[in-house]
Amino acid sequence: MDYASSGVDVNIEAKASKLLYDAAKASFANRVGKLGEVIVPFDDFSGLRMINVGSLPKDTFMCMGFDTVGTKVEVAQRMKDHTTIAFDLFAMVCDDAIIRGGEPVLIGSNLDVTSLGQDDRNIQTINELAQGYNQAAKEANVAIINGELCQLGTAVGGYSKFAYNWGAALVWFARKEKILTGKDVKVGDSIVLLEEKGFRTNGLTLARKVFAKTLGNDWHKTIFKGSTLGKQVLLPSKIYTKPFLKLHGSFDTGGSNLIHGAAHITGGGLPEKLGRALKPSGLGANLHTLFRPCDAIKYCQELGSVEDKEAYTTWNMGQGLALITPEPNAVINELKKFEVKAKLAGEIVKEKSITIMSQGYFDQGKTIRYDL
Repeated sequence: MDYASSGVDVNIEAKASKLLYDAAKASFANRVGKLGEVIVPFDDFSGLRMINVGSLPKDTFMCMGFDTVGTKVEVAQRMKDHTTIAFDLFAMVCDDAIIRGGEPVLIGSNLDVTSLGQDDRNIQTINELAQGYNQAAKEANVAIINGELCQLGTAVGGYSKFAYNWGAALVWFARKEKILTGKDVKVGDSIVLLEEKGFRTNGLTLARKVFAKTLGNDWHKTIFKGSTLGKQVLLPSKIYTKPFLKLHGSFDTGGSNLIHGAAHITGGGLPEKLGRALKPSGLGANLHTLFRPCDAIKYCQELGSVEDKEAYTTWNMGQGLALITPEPNAVINELKKFEVKAKLAGEIVKEKSITIMSQGYFDQGKTIRYDL
């Protein structure tokens, strides 16, 4: 018996790792001339890669963030389309950094797979992942400093025989004066919401359970809105990094007073994520003009009898990012330059609660209240 017969062929693994390395290497161009420019003493995918931080100002702060794509990888496996899942991975870590006022700089990932096998049959999947890897890095303007791949056999579950999980770590930097603490939020500030047209990566466990229970195990093949339900659920997350940094200022550029606070609408939805942004000020929010959730979310609500109050704590319900600002028109106009749809959705209030005029399936037009 040898290693390959147990499910780990080191030759195939080397080929897959080279695909990920080539995608990572291409991303180095995203940081040329900026903080986080990658220095490679020798060109070898197992070699040393680093950045020079010796001349950073004294008011520089560095932090790290970690996240995974969650069970959205199972949807990619169902659809046999792995070209966009990197956008979901990068959005989770990069957009968590910007709401703190930081600039995402370096990403490293860990891809756990079942087994690559002993031939090239699964290399196409790795190639698609690498393709998205490079494109997402360009969209977020980050460099990929490494990408680990590990074959774990039955320790990894999923829809197909070749399943995987994907997680990432992000290094971000910020200047002290640009860090968003939420303490600058004031009564009367406006809340601008940025549209998200899909699920992002949160609440997919509930969605998959509802669809499987009501439509059967092959729910992803259901014809839906001129496409398939699986394709709608797989819609990649929007990465908001570039437009946000243009508004707030990157590490190397001057800041602005446009943003007083921000929230990334992921797990827990608007009530939890916006609630966190409001906690330092002790204030609340009234949201009266929200984006509608995507059709797939509303369909999931309908099939699973998921009430609107629960839905707004499970999914983003059409909002990917919330920005608290004293100048909403300036923010919205700037976002238009990046083709990001945004709207004035509400305002900060003294009462310690979040009220939402629902756009969900069951209670559209009705107000839902969440105490903070």
